[in-house]
Amino acid sequence: MPEGIPFQLQDYLELVDWSGRCLREGKRGAIDGQLPPILERLQIDPRHWLYLNRHFESRFKSLVGSAEAVRGTCDKLGKRWAQGIRDCERLLSPPTT
Repeated sequence: MPEGIPFQLQDYLELVDWSGRCLREGKRGAIDGQLPPILERLQIDPRHWLYLNRHFESRFKSLVGSAEAVRGTCDKLGKRWAQGIRDCERLLSPPTT
């Protein structure tokens, strides 16, 4: 598997389906309140996921992921910073305990 978020196609399709149903306001039928397993595994709040679906391109210009992963990649690439790192911390990083 290439580097990146390690999830299977079925999980991805379920995530896309769930996101699409939530983003289609006014659609008939109930929206399942269950979180898809991928969001739980990545520790991404579903509200943050929906926000990212609507604003992804305006919030990120280069690297995307947990703040720790983005910082590590910046170090490897010799970059001093990545645009959107604060959003990575806020939206994509696991909660601190």
